[in-house]
Amino acid sequence: MSQRPALFPVLLAGAALLLVVHGLGRFVYTPLLPWLVEDGLLTVQQGASIATWNYLGYLVGALLALRWHQVTQIRRSLPWALVLHVVTTLAQTQAESVEALSTLRLLNGISNGLVFVQAPSLILEWLARHRRVSSSGLVYLGVCVGLILSSFMVSLSNGVLQGADRWWPAALLSIPLAWWGWRQLANLDMPPDEPPTETTQPPSGRLLDRASTPLFLSYAGAGMGYILPMTFLPMVARLQVEPGDLLVESSWLVVAVATLPSPWLWNRLGALFGDTLALRLSYVTQLAGVLAALLLPGAWGILLCAVLVGGTFLGTVLLTQRLARALHPHQGPRLSAALIALYSLTQLAGPWLTGVWLGMGGSLHSAFWLGAGALLWGLIWMLLVPRRA
Repeated sequence: MSQRPALFPVLLAGAALLLVVHGLGRFVYTPLLPWLVEDGLLTVQQGASIATWNYLGYLVGALLALRWHQVTQIRRSLPWALVLHVVTTLAQTQAESVEALSTLRLLNGISNGLVFVQAPSLILEWLARHRRVSSSGLVYLGVCVGLILSSFMVSLSNGVLQGADRWWPAALLSIPLAWWGWRQLANLDMPPDEPPTETTQPPSGRLLDRASTPLFLSYAGAGMGYILPMTFLPMVARLQVEPGDLLVESSWLVVAVATLPSPWLWNRLGALFGDTLALRLSYVTQLAGVLAALLLPGAWGILLCAVLVGGTFLGTVLLTQRLARALHPHQGPRLSAALIALYSLTQLAGPWLTGVWLGMGGSLHSAFWLGAGALLWGLIWMLLVPRRA
């Protein structure tokens, strides 16, 4: 290959798609939830239930991506997943009942799971073809910008929009970004998958072995550990912080800003200390953030949780993906889909267990102990993952 391809348009397209499905699809619900409750559209318990449906959809989408892991399959299914996201986000602007919103969030989660696996996987395979894998983590900057954008959109539209109409900004912005992002990825110079020749020993299809099994078990803890503060932190801030405090409306913005340098930071730490050691540090940091929200009630606990969890969870994702691919380099998108399916399964358990806890009379604040326990689980298993350069 005589000429190195331009990375920026491809990385920007991938970031745009992750911004659409994760920032404007999944995580816009987090700053919206307190206002939907205040508008009388939902109760806190119904909000937790709807979040569970969205995470169930995410799991289904990741499992579909596990099935459709070849490049030709990704090229066919990815645009339809983006269409599903746009249609369901538009439909949420008309969803006045809990049942309708639950169904739409389920379908929106399916599109999110598919795109979140397939878009970075397609780009990673393209980068590997051009020997530029080290740049792959920059795609996740789209999630960071999406979090900030979702926070601003909800804040700016507050007082202008109410109820289901609060979904309109996310819906309208998704359309051009999804269209442009896919147009860029559709033109990638990726050859179709080539079957192994008869003279070539096919590589093992196993995903789990002595080295990778602790990593998978650790990642399961990461899924439940981060999802509770990332779903309910603004609601907890509303319940814990004094009325009129800046964090009541800006806790999600603090999370979003904290995520912005995280892909670069954790990518750099992995390069300096090795991905295994950097991953262990990421678990310790997230655990400290959740414990801060539990042990320091009020503004300081919320602020530390927002900074430490927000600035770390994407690092855990990209480091785990990279370390796992080093263990099984021939697996490609299939490996990514398997990891995210596991991650989404434990994410699904978090809001569901929170809903059960609230139904038993527990508080939303005390439910964060579930997240702390999950992150401790993840840290323990990470200590069993062998060090890799």
